[in-house]
Amino acid sequence: MKKIGLVLFVIVLISTVFVSGFQSRGDVEPNTVYEVYLDDEVIGKVKSKEALEDYIDERGEDYKRKFNVDKVYAPNGLEIKKVVTYNEETDSISDIYEKISEKKPFTIKGYRFSIQDGDDKIQIYIDKESVAKEALENTVKTFVGTEEYNAYMNDTQTPVTTTGSYIDDIYINNNMTMSESYIPVTEKIYTDSTELSQFLLFGEYNNKKDYVVQAGDTISQVAFNNQISVNEFLISNPEFTSEMSLLFPGQTVVIGMTDPQIQVVAVVNQTSDVVNSFSTEERYDSTKLVGEDEIIQQGEDGLDRVQQELTYLNGDVISSEIQSREELKPAIEQIVVKGDKVIPSVGYGAWYWPTPSHYVISPMGYRIDPISGTRSLHTGADISESCGQPIWAANNGVVTEADYRPDLGNGNYVTINHNNGYYTLYAHMASYVVEVGQVVEKGQLIGYVGRTGRATGCHLHFEAWVGGPPRRGTAYNALLLY
Repeated sequence: MKKIGLVLFVIVLISTVFVSGFQSRGDVEPNTVYEVYLDDEVIGKVKSKEALEDYIDERGEDYKRKFNVDKVYAPNGLEIKKVVTYNEETDSISDIYEKISEKKPFTIKGYRFSIQDGDDKIQIYIDKESVAKEALENTVKTFVGTEEYNAYMNDTQTPVTTTGSYIDDIYINNNMTMSESYIPVTEKIYTDSTELSQFLLFGEYNNKKDYVVQAGDTISQVAFNNQISVNEFLISNPEFTSEMSLLFPGQTVVIGMTDPQIQVVAVVNQTSDVVNSFSTEERYDSTKLVGEDEIIQQGEDGLDRVQQELTYLNGDVISSEIQSREELKPAIEQIVVKGDKVIPSVGYGAWYWPTPSHYVISPMGYRIDPISGTRSLHTGADISESCGQPIWAANNGVVTEADYRPDLGNGNYVTINHNNGYYTLYAHMASYVVEVGQVVEKGQLIGYVGRTGRATGCHLHFEAWVGGPPRRGTAYNALLLY
């Protein structure tokens, strides 16, 4: 009986507590509050979502002035969720603001501008779309030329009747996207198209320095000595219109190493008159000693009108294709009678141009490699010529190399020791017709023009060296004979 009484007492007690608790809760109205989450972590509760957002905006006056915007927003990852609760306790808006500011930066509305460069993606933040559009246009104009770009866009290019050029196509060879985004105020946000243009041209580090012109300096010499191309010099110093512009001692110029963030491609149809240097026929007389030369017919240069399609990447020619060639004036061959008591293996006299074409599309000097995109020394001259055209020895000598070397980028190539301190190298051949140890004569066929190895089009890469055989990647003893 005592156990039964104890059980009934407990039941009555629980019932009383439940009823009294229910009646007490029924007298209180639930509250609506807002829980604040930052990256899924609860940092507090506020009474009003709007009040917190307005407070963030009011405290962001400095950011508004800096970025010229009307509103500042919460950080990315901040969520404010409505909650109904009987708990009346909330945090002050100022306390919540301080907690947020310690963890993540606030944001403004802008645009995420992405540029795909191979496997790399460049992320750029801008305050409005027009900044990217103007910067891209300015960058294209820098590489193509303002007048040329405007004439192309307005379809007002002058037709070519004799010589001249016109642009067939201009495009940016990158995938680009633009999307509206909330940008953290700690990011670099471009608000000026000129500043963004400088980034697109010179990259993050904007590697520039001043140089004081010395007596006798030329633009090509200054560019070479500072390991930049002539085109880079002209980009950094727009007051100079061409490589032939004059410098004066004491003048300060800018040396800027470009690091283009986009690939501006221009396809240009160009017609030009090219001097066709006369060749020299050497007739040997066995009654004369070697070195006893007699000119029996004076040579005279000819003139060819050459039409070709040139492809430029960021201002540098990366490929050429000859469309037509018209002989305006034939070259008159020079005839020299030479002593022929021995077959000479030593180069002497005038040097022989190695191809039918005399059009140099890329001279020796520093440039941004069109294949790797890195700065390197171009140790020779690229001569524009159609695939299959003949390549001739520049002078008498002995073949020291005739090989295919993909690791050097030469493709099929030949090296000749002229036994007078000079060496010449002929690269990217379709094929060669000489062998190591063979004695060759000036003007003798040694191979055919091709595009083997690291080549973007048909041409001959020609190098001349003095004092030793060719050395890759260095200016030591490299020179041009013509």
